[in-house]
Amino acid sequence: MTSGRELPADLKSYRSFLKDEENAVLIYTALADSEKDENLARVFRMLAGTESRHAAEWRRRLEEAGEPASKHRPDLKTRLLLFMARRLGTAAVLPSVLAMESAGTDGYSGVEGAEGMAAEEKSHGKVLRAMRAVAADGGARGVAGSTLAQAEGRHRGAGGNALRAAVLGANDGLVSNLSLVMGVAGAGLSTRSIIVTGFAGLLAGAISMALGEWLSVQSSRELYTHQIDIERAEIESNPEEEAEELALIYQARGISEERARALASDIIADGDAAVETLAREELGIDPGELGGSAWEAAINSFFMFAVGAIIPVIAFLFLSGFTAVITSVCFAMVGLFTIGAVTSLSTSRSLLFSGLRMVVFGVAAAAVTYFVGHLFGVAAAG
Repeated sequence: MTSGRELPADLKSYRSFLKDEENAVLIYTALADSEKDENLARVFRMLAGTESRHAAEWRRRLEEAGEPASKHRPDLKTRLLLFMARRLGTAAVLPSVLAMESAGTDGYSGVEGAEGMAAEEKSHGKVLRAMRAVAADGGARGVAGSTLAQAEGRHRGAGGNALRAAVLGANDGLVSNLSLVMGVAGAGLSTRSIIVTGFAGLLAGAISMALGEWLSVQSSRELYTHQIDIERAEIESNPEEEAEELALIYQARGISEERARALASDIIADGDAAVETLAREELGIDPGELGGSAWEAAINSFFMFAVGAIIPVIAFLFLSGFTAVITSVCFAMVGLFTIGAVTSLSTSRSLLFSGLRMVVFGVAAAAVTYFVGHLFGVAAAG
């Protein structure tokens, strides 16, 4: 190895790539050794083998350039990951390893002759994401192949998400408009002004909420569509590699290697089914939904925000003065408790705790804006 001079940029990159690959070999080997599930351990060993092959390629390039690599010594981050893998298990390390693979894919972009390695690093990332999903689900292993083929692994829970969106929309409308109404009421504005302000806040907030939800869902749909198109192109250009990825994912989920490979081959042979299955298994996307309808989400958000936002205004339509303020807060407390109680349906908290917690937070926000408005009103009057 030549010393005392600056290396060319490409050789510096080769050394960096070699170091990263050798670190990855150590990490995957440690994960395989610490993993009790033999199927997962086998997947880690296969990944270590691929990284070892990558390391050999960078070592060869350095030797051909007259810059042979020195003996590898893992850096501090790698030593820490090795320690965590051995002491805490694979789940504690997977997020860091996934980030490492993503960096490897990006690093190889534009490097001559590294296209194949970049594709393999990308494939590793997909497998690791599937393995992390298994860990997050508490270990969905030993699942029947037919069930996997139907791609029920993600369990997104559309009903739960819809309930959550509805509750958040109503809560945002109620809390934000209650705070707005209490602020102008504290400033001593007339009942008419409070009503106008309340309805203006309702309309502005509901439109903003609807637009934000439309953009969010539409952007998600466009992103998912793009990812599915990429997956379809990869299947058409390299079906063998996609079958290998899918087989590794199935092995990570507890299917034997022989069964996983046979299942993956059968799925890849059916074009449309292959795209749908890989979208679910690798990307966690349901091609049949793609995040739902953007317009439906926008309309629902507008309506739920408006339902929550109208509650603090109702009292001022029939009452005035401090009586209207107290009545408005009481109506809001009932609404807040109801929203909190509904949230308890999807949590482990009791109905009473969830309802009272929402009441406390909402009333506290209203109290702050009321007294701030009062201070501004006194200052303006003086």
